[in-house]
Amino acid sequence: MKNTRIQQRCRRQLDRVWPLVSKAVFLSSGVGHHANGLAKTAGSATFSNSKPGAAKKLVIKNFKEKPKLPENYTQETWQKLKEAVEAIQNSTSIKYNLEELYQAVENLCSHKISAKLYKQLRAVCEDHIKAQIDQFREYPSQFLASGAPRRALPEENRQVLAGPLQANGDVRPPPVTDQFTARLSQYRSGIMIRSIFLFLDRTYVLQNSMLPSIWDMGLELFRFYIISDAKVQSKTIDGILLLIGRERSLLRSLLSMLSDLQVAAPLRKLLFFVLQEAALVEASLLSAQIYQESFEQRFLEETNRLYAAEGQRLMQEREVPEYLHHVSKRLEEEADRVITYLDQSTQKPLIASVEKQLLGEHLTATLQKGLTHLLDENRIQDLSLLYQLFSRVRSGVQVLLQHWIEYIKAFGSTIVINPEKDKTMVQELLDFKDKVDYIIDICFVKNDKFVNAMKEAFETFINKRPNKPAELIGGWRRRLLLASSPAPSSPSNSLLSVPAKHVDSKLRAGNKEATDEELEKMLDKIMIIFRFIYGKDVFEAFYKKDLAKRLLVGKSASVDAEKSMLSKLKHECGAAFTSKLEGMFKDMELSKDIMVQFKQYMQCQNIPGNIELTVNILTMGYWPTYVPMEVHLPPERPRNENCVIANQMVRLQEIFKTFYLGKHSGRKLQWQSTLGHCVLKAEFKEVDDRLLIPLRVYSLSSVKIILFFFIPFPKKKKKGKKELQVSLFQTLVLLMFNEGEEFTLEEIKLATGIEDSELRRTLQSLACGKARVLTKLPKSKDVEDGDKFSCNDDFKHKLFRIKINQIQMKETVEEQASTTERVFQDRQYQIDAAIVRIMKMRKTLSHNLLMSEVYNQLKFPVKPADLKKRIESLIDRDYMERDKENSNQYNYVA
Repeated sequence: MKNTRIQQRCRRQLDRVWPLVSKAVFLSSGVGHHANGLAKTAGSATFSNSKPGAAKKLVIKNFKEKPKLPENYTQETWQKLKEAVEAIQNSTSIKYNLEELYQAVENLCSHKISAKLYKQLRAVCEDHIKAQIDQFREYPSQFLASGAPRRALPEENRQVLAGPLQANGDVRPPPVTDQFTARLSQYRSGIMIRSIFLFLDRTYVLQNSMLPSIWDMGLELFRFYIISDAKVQSKTIDGILLLIGRERSLLRSLLSMLSDLQVAAPLRKLLFFVLQEAALVEASLLSAQIYQESFEQRFLEETNRLYAAEGQRLMQEREVPEYLHHVSKRLEEEADRVITYLDQSTQKPLIASVEKQLLGEHLTATLQKGLTHLLDENRIQDLSLLYQLFSRVRSGVQVLLQHWIEYIKAFGSTIVINPEKDKTMVQELLDFKDKVDYIIDICFVKNDKFVNAMKEAFETFINKRPNKPAELIGGWRRRLLLASSPAPSSPSNSLLSVPAKHVDSKLRAGNKEATDEELEKMLDKIMIIFRFIYGKDVFEAFYKKDLAKRLLVGKSASVDAEKSMLSKLKHECGAAFTSKLEGMFKDMELSKDIMVQFKQYMQCQNIPGNIELTVNILTMGYWPTYVPMEVHLPPERPRNENCVIANQMVRLQEIFKTFYLGKHSGRKLQWQSTLGHCVLKAEFKEVDDRLLIPLRVYSLSSVKIILFFFIPFPKKKKKGKKELQVSLFQTLVLLMFNEGEEFTLEEIKLATGIEDSELRRTLQSLACGKARVLTKLPKSKDVEDGDKFSCNDDFKHKLFRIKINQIQMKETVEEQASTTERVFQDRQYQIDAAIVRIMKMRKTLSHNLLMSEVYNQLKFPVKPADLKKRIESLIDRDYMERDKENSNQYNYVA
């Protein structure tokens, strides 16, 4: 029994290789029966055993004749194989063992029936595909429904699903999808068929290069009858597009809810086949062509049509933030759709189509409808989304940039143009600048184009009122670092002074708005606004005037802050811009040293007196221009016994003049009484017909005097100790009452020498203000001719030190106009110098070229008419002349 099994195994091996075998070794001999029932007779065998105990060897000689197939074996075997192939194609069970089928194919091939077997197999596959494809063509594409039960959906979504209903109200499964996926399953069944006919594929087909392999044969038939069939292809694409359209119409949450019902599963199967399996049918070029021409082109057309209509509708129905979020959601859905069942090559044109229809066609409309609102409301997230979406569209950023510039100009102009906002202009500009900076950093990802556009827009609107911004920024700085309440801004049409006022307000001593660190940050912000101003010379004029007041009054908040601001201006505008400002600081330092030397001089000369004199020596070229005013100091008035100490004021002036000119010969001193400041320290108590009042007088620009003198007052009960902080003009008026109890306006004017307008303001501050140390008859708010003034016997005040408004420190309209006029006068000199410089270098130049070069050299804006006037002035002064042959050309006159 054992030998029989061994013999049968050997026979099988011989059957596979018998044409090539000439000898074989067997352990035993006998007759074996083939597993397929074929009988084979063994040839003769010879045993060799030369040595005792050695293994026996059996040598078999060649068969004398080939074994023959039984009758009808070929037809019966093919019928068996055909039934198996059809069972595989119809997805039914196979009656035969797969090994048996494989052996049958091997037997047929071994008996030279390979060619016939190959043709028969191809014919069976081809007939099956033809029969099935006819059935597939019968299903109309509109039956390709989603497969979801309509009755389970909300009413508004039922209209989306248009498939036929079953008796229970459910939508019938999509026939075309089922048919196509069934054909796809049969196509994949070719793998099993190829496995059964593997011996045929590895021998006969492999030896004939002109024949496609069994796998390629199946792909070829599938492509020819299904993929390349125009009608099948059209119906398939129609169904795919219908499914995609319905998927787009459903909410994502609804689609997720219906996932178990396989709403998108058929679509994924179809698209997977078109993209993946079709690639195996032909070369990649052909598969790409089929995909692009048959599906992708129509798919993109439908996408354009869908989103074009949707964009038009939603732009009318929704607000901009809601619309932007919808566009973002649509883009995410389409990107997910590519990942799920589309080819990667479709992503770029698909996303571009959505961007064009939902964004590109509505760029201007979107910005006009909602950009201003988003910026006004500071909607950071929506602005970020807006920028992200517009960055995806061609010209989107450029359109956004243009509207960004227009918004900044419009909003900034409302701040600058309105005179009612002058008091808050600088702070609003700083706040607005912080806002746009934050939007650029967070929303516009620090895009340099938006930064530059912002600077351009700020330069445009901030210079719409020439001069006023520069003035107010300087005033703001003065209030920051000066120890007094902000000076009221006076009406003016010039806008460049705005920065100077703002800076001045922040640099005043006693300013409690910020710490040193915060103050430094504020000054940095001011410098940013300062950079946008064209007329920086106007800023410099107002800034220098305000700085002079702070230094002379000694009310600067911080010397370090002053020098820090000076350093910022120097870095921004150059050393020439700050040379005079630096000279002012040097004068103050030198004045301190001079006063130390003067005190030593007084001690060495043994000059008696209880008056302390302090003088500030100012270089005229560094400091603002002050109109000198000659006033009458007490010694110049009619003398009496009450003016002994007061007479020392003029004597000390002369002593200092002698001391200073002795050290600096050739110089000239001019006393500036308009900037005088005094502190009257008084003790009101009852004495014989007079009240003892020690007075300290500070002349801030030229002389600083401390003196004590007597002013007669009527007998009154004790009023207490007080200090009156007044100006030099106010002091001169009070000194009048050493000589009498009542004076008229004309008498005071004659005695003090103060000009009429200044005297009226001085008397108004003493007799009509909050601290009324004088009384006026008749009583009124204004000082008129003939008014009489006397000491206020009932004067009381809760404070020890009383500050009476320093009228000369207030900036009048005339003072502002004078400062602006000086700036314009300096500009004329700069224009003349620039023209002469250019003509001296070029010798001959046309009018247009000369104007262009002058514009490039000047650092402030100038009108063509003003330039023309300066050219005419230079021609009149023989610096240049018109060409005799060409009146539009100028020649330099050496």
